[in-house]
Amino acid sequence: MNQFVHMADYRQHRRNTYFTRHELGQILNVYSRRVATGEWRDYAIDHDGVTAIFSIFRHTHETPLFAIAKCNRGPQRPVEYVLFNGPRKLKHAGTLAEVLEMFDRKLKLVP
Repeated sequence: MNQFVHMADYRQHRRNTYFTRHELGQILNVYSRRVATGEWRDYAIDHDGVTAIFSIFRHTHETPLFAIAKCNRGPQRPVEYVLFNGPRKLKHAGTLAEVLEMFDRKLKLVP
């Protein structure tokens, strides 16, 4: 006859990845300093099951200048933070502070 199947037993149990309040505080601290100097003007926060992304824009209608991603690849692998400039990966680290240090560096003009 009919056999009942519990769909919850067959669904994948995905862990949602979000930025914590402390992490958002760190990111917004860097972001607010750059807004004050007029370099950045807008941001967006996106997430799917395994990645949370904070995108930084110079103008609202452009592609993001930078994207800070928090990647959670599973319980056996640690959380990883990655800084992107377009499709290029600029830095990846195990802590958000290491990734945000990239914005504190003094940039030099290369002849």
